[in-house]
Amino acid sequence: MYSVPLENNFDFGAPNGGAYILNIQPVIPIQVGGVNLISRVIIPIVSLEGFIEGLPGIPEGAPGDGATGFGDINYSLFLSPANPGKIIWGLGPSFGLRTATDAQLGSGKWTMGPTGVVLSQPKPWSVGVLLRQIWSYAGDPDRSDVSQFLVQPFVNYNLPNGWYLVSDPTITANWKSETGVWTVPVGAGFGKMFRIGGQPINSRILAFYNVERPDAAPDWALKFTIQLLFPK
Repeated sequence: MYSVPLENNFDFGAPNGGAYILNIQPVIPIQVGGVNLISRVIIPIVSLEGFIEGLPGIPEGAPGDGATGFGDINYSLFLSPANPGKIIWGLGPSFGLRTATDAQLGSGKWTMGPTGVVLSQPKPWSVGVLLRQIWSYAGDPDRSDVSQFLVQPFVNYNLPNGWYLVSDPTITANWKSETGVWTVPVGAGFGKMFRIGGQPINSRILAFYNVERPDAAPDWALKFTIQLLFPK
């Protein structure tokens, strides 16, 4: 299945103002023999009111009075068995591209590292975890080096008529931070699968509170996603 999630992230409560990030995240699987090659791109459109820490797409942001534009694009490639058993998994590389249109909206670095995902789907559940570690290897020499770990556990409980309950907090660790390494959100939400005409759509809304965060990070966040689905 091809899919195009449009993920709207609203971050509130940071000392220097709020943030809005629209992540356009197409996922494109291609089968080659007994292996699935799954490409996932994250294209962020970012609006910051001021310097904010602890955001997954900005491992090390530049201080400033706010900006709006494109952030750094992330590309991940997962290699996964085409015919998995009860445990589904994928491993591969992840690359961060220096595409931010303003210094405040990206790290100023080119990054790369490993990523992986593992999940199981015992009905009516889907449970798993996504992990990624990236390091900078080139870019603006005046900007701090990047070393960021990301782990996203996810759990989904299906209900009748296309409804479901979901939680997928994005936990990050900025190993280079001097004001707080971890950003740890706790929260959950709900969603529904439906159709408009012949187009399958997945929609969901979640709220999170950051129980651990750097000094300039938001207190809480709201995430609303519309996902276009294209079964092959």
